[in-house]
Amino acid sequence: MTGALRVMVVDDHPMWRDAVARDLTDAGYEVVATAGEGRQALRVAAATRPGLVVLDLRLPDLPGVEVARGLAAADRPPHILVLSASGEHEDVLEAVKAGASGYLVKSASREEFLDAVRRTAEGEPVFTPGLAGLVLGEFRRLATQKPSDDGPRLTDRETEVLRLVAKGLSYKQIAERLVLSHRTVQNHVQNTLNKLQLHNRVELVRYAIERGLDEA
Repeated sequence: MTGALRVMVVDDHPMWRDAVARDLTDAGYEVVATAGEGRQALRVAAATRPGLVVLDLRLPDLPGVEVARGLAAADRPPHILVLSASGEHEDVLEAVKAGASGYLVKSASREEFLDAVRRTAEGEPVFTPGLAGLVLGEFRRLATQKPSDDGPRLTDRETEVLRLVAKGLSYKQIAERLVLSHRTVQNHVQNTLNKLQLHNRVELVRYAIERGLDEA
């Protein structure tokens, strides 16, 4: 694979960590590092600059949420896909607030995991079925507590794409709905992220919900 995505795996269980790394390598990804502790993960990530981090929440020295927060604060933050044994709502929401753009439970199949890696790398919010509604619901709750502002001006097309993003459509679905190419949709989303000074599609969904675009 040319220009393979650089991935780092963080999990304190050696056998699980190695299995995940092997699945990623077999699928054509470049596993640039693995780590079993949170502080080690932050040091290694700063040195290797992965494009995506597969992160467990249960680490011996530092909570995974804190690791996610540290990764998200980097100059070039990686996409973060949490792969956890926990499906507790509190864990999911805390991970997303810390910067994770995907959350998958460890009971997921290999195919579901690799699909989540691909979609997370493309900037899509990816969640184990049943958790997406939880996250969107939390964003809506927060939106009622935070007054909106006009913000930067978006083009009509960017607003249209943003509205469909807020409704939970994938890039492929948006492209089909608007009769655009997948690349054009990605470009619109990236331009919108740049204008709004947001980091990922999860933040973009929250922005849209705060302005009621998901109800339009």
